[in-house]
Amino acid sequence: MEERIFEGIYRRNSKGFGFVKIEDDEEEIYISKERSMHALNGDKVLIKILEKEGNGKSKEGKVLKILSHNKNTIVGTFQNNKNFGFVVPDDSSFGTDIFISKSNFGKARNNHKVLVEILKYPEKNKNAEGKIIEVLGRPNEAGVDMLSLIKEYGLPSTFPDAVVNEAKSKGNKIDESKIGTRVDLRNDIIFTIDGEDAKDLDDAVRVQKLDDGNFCLDVHIADVSHYVEQDSLLDKEAYLRGTSIYMLGRVIPMLPRELSNGICSLNQGEDRFTLSCSMKINNKGEVIDSKVYKAVIRVTERMNYKDVQSILDKSDEEVLKRYEKYIPEFEKMSELAQILKQRRIENGYLNLDIPESKIELDEEGFAINVKKYETYFSHEIIEQFMLTANETIAEKFYWLDAPFIYRIHEVPDIDKIKEANKFLYNMDLKIKANKDNIHSKAFALVLDEVKGKEEERVVSNLLLRTLKLARYSDENLGHFGIASKYYAHFTSPIRRYPDLFIHRIISKYLENDYDVTEEFKQKYKTIANQAAINSSEREKIATTTEREAEKIKKAEYMEKHIGEEYEGVVSSITSFGMFVELENTVEGLVGFRDLGNEYFIYDENNKILIGEHTKKTYKIGDIVNIRVKTANKILRQIDFELINEQ
Repeated sequence: MEERIFEGIYRRNSKGFGFVKIEDDEEEIYISKERSMHALNGDKVLIKILEKEGNGKSKEGKVLKILSHNKNTIVGTFQNNKNFGFVVPDDSSFGTDIFISKSNFGKARNNHKVLVEILKYPEKNKNAEGKIIEVLGRPNEAGVDMLSLIKEYGLPSTFPDAVVNEAKSKGNKIDESKIGTRVDLRNDIIFTIDGEDAKDLDDAVRVQKLDDGNFCLDVHIADVSHYVEQDSLLDKEAYLRGTSIYMLGRVIPMLPRELSNGICSLNQGEDRFTLSCSMKINNKGEVIDSKVYKAVIRVTERMNYKDVQSILDKSDEEVLKRYEKYIPEFEKMSELAQILKQRRIENGYLNLDIPESKIELDEEGFAINVKKYETYFSHEIIEQFMLTANETIAEKFYWLDAPFIYRIHEVPDIDKIKEANKFLYNMDLKIKANKDNIHSKAFALVLDEVKGKEEERVVSNLLLRTLKLARYSDENLGHFGIASKYYAHFTSPIRRYPDLFIHRIISKYLENDYDVTEEFKQKYKTIANQAAINSSEREKIATTTEREAEKIKKAEYMEKHIGEEYEGVVSSITSFGMFVELENTVEGLVGFRDLGNEYFIYDENNKILIGEHTKKTYKIGDIVNIRVKTANKILRQIDFELINEQ
């Protein structure tokens, strides 16, 4: 029988076993610790798939060869044993402590956070060996936690001087000689609507009601590609970064601030170049006509979400008075956004109501409060307008067969849906689907069932885990989550490379009256493919970094609340306990030993925990009372214990 040998990336669990994801296969291959060849988390490996034994459900494999290591540096805590030392990695899944000989201590002291270069990788019964190349500071020193994350993921914390100089050379005023080549909208009423502390403003909007009863929605996006040319130093740096990363009070931007907060930011009262999309929309929310063009605008007012909501609610007299003459403008925006949202809901758009966390930091960067991030309908207005512009642009350039980067979200796997239905069964819910008929409406109906109920957050999270990850592609494969056939990221070229790339393509088509050469198409189709892959990878790193930053700060905050009691909702059931989420979005683990005075059994088929003697059950969505048992920002872990559950 032919041996089944594949390449893949090894994902190690902190308990020692791991999984390998191979291309074009939904199921991950289980690798036991004994068959891992000491592969480390993220390593590229060659594996052989073994024949199934007994009733084993998942495919099993063994590592034949480590093709390449994912990391040659690691962040961790140094432990000094006088004549030698160890670095314990921050990433508990990494797979090994790193032995440090005395000559490789550098200036590190006991319990310092350090960056270590790996000199030898682990083999047989030998630890990895390394050399300390940078001392980051003490674990509880201000800023060391975020600096550690930056080093852990190899993020670029500064821009090269040449890149900054190129950004500065763009100046802070538009080139007035280019105005004649653009549509001049500097006398139009145009608004930016962003968070109060936003500094890079890349989208501005206007809504008009037409005589025929239709709406005209203008979406103006900063023309970043006018300043960041293909293969320039700025472009190469932006490509490497792929996206801006937001790490709680610290931003690692894709472009230097000289551009992102300067000439590319649509600041109130300043002339700015834009790439604009005007859409004629009927009262059913359908785009019946559209136009893409280059413009010069001057933003009338820089608004924030809170003030716009106060205007719509008529809840703040001072705000109403300040913006009195613009009230009808925001009312038209609200009316159109409601229509657009309703159409999306009818099409099966997944409105996953998963609250974001707002983590408040003190001046030194320590967490002093964690709560739900408050959102308003004014957020929804901008979201609906941006979604509509993104769809309009994607559809237009798809039919032109332009070299493009699409934002795709593929249909979820039927096995994942079956797994989700095991949890949902306990709540009398079900995603109705089979392998030939998986529609976003089936997910939307489940969300509709739990709207406004205690379990809404939990069900939204469960469905999110069931869906595939959205990614970038040079092929248009549609977007399942927003029930859209054509979708691309057009609206944030300051902070996302795919948006910047398609701006270049759109500009080329506009400048040549849509008549581009085959040579141009072929060249940029190759670039689109590479940029899509790179941007998807950079996005994963950004998402992981942002998530880990949140975990660190939530654990740091809860370290001050050990022993306190809270009510929470069971957010997930596992073979080692259950996770409970609190109202403030903090999640912690209640392990088996902290479930009370009896032994609980994990019923995998029904995804519940059952008490051995009392038959007491716990399932997703249950409301429970917990006490904070431990919290550790270095391990990024929070543990709870149940109370009043005798």
